[in-house]
Amino acid sequence: MAFMVLFPLFWTLLNAFKQNVDILTRTPKFIFTPVLDNIMFVLSRQSVLQALVNSLIICLASVLIGVALGLPAAYAIARYPNRITDELQFFVLSLRFLPPVAVAIPLMVIWLNLGLFDTRLAMIVTYSLLTISITIWLSVPGFQQVPKEIEEAARMDGYGAYAVFFRIALPVAARTLLGAIAFSFVLIWNEFLIALMLTTSDARTLPIVASEMSQLGMDVPWGILNAAVILLSIPPLLLLGLLSGFMNSVFSRKKK
Repeated sequence: MAFMVLFPLFWTLLNAFKQNVDILTRTPKFIFTPVLDNIMFVLSRQSVLQALVNSLIICLASVLIGVALGLPAAYAIARYPNRITDELQFFVLSLRFLPPVAVAIPLMVIWLNLGLFDTRLAMIVTYSLLTISITIWLSVPGFQQVPKEIEEAARMDGYGAYAVFFRIALPVAARTLLGAIAFSFVLIWNEFLIALMLTTSDARTLPIVASEMSQLGMDVPWGILNAAVILLSIPPLLLLGLLSGFMNSVFSRKKK
């Protein structure tokens, strides 16, 4: 299973340093003369750098909003279950059932009427709807696993509701919550259809610009496409690595 997952990534990385002649061969080449032309071509395009900045700003802002609003909502749903919270949880989950085009078309009309079409603000608000729902959906089980006895003991020690949430519930459920944050970031970072319909030039994200690489000519520039894929994959991998290191350090301290 590890080979099936990692080998396509490894092959994409190799192709990013190949010329088209080395890629379009019947016999795959593992030994070749590496070139940096594909990487330099991608990095030298102003549209790619602008899209990279747009993606970072939009994704980070959307995830922060999703965390700020989604985690308290998930805690309330987990700790105070009733008919309303059950319906709210189902509503949040049902948002994931909707096809993106069903959401993108009404939002496109709204942003056009407000004069915010093709802006970072419109993309952040739109993606925040997704990050909030994902954060709530994935964080509720994490808060449900926090023993109520710990929170009751904290209240007896004089902790208020906010102190119990920030100093008890969040640290105990940190592993699940960090996974929800990482999943939200990766999902938003790779989102394509909504960004395609809500942007034209100023707020284009990296997946949109990367898809345009295939329209550079009659012959598909496979090396450039692979280089764009590598560039697109680096930020989520860095985030996952940082979160993984943070979780390992936190739980190693707890064990000590």
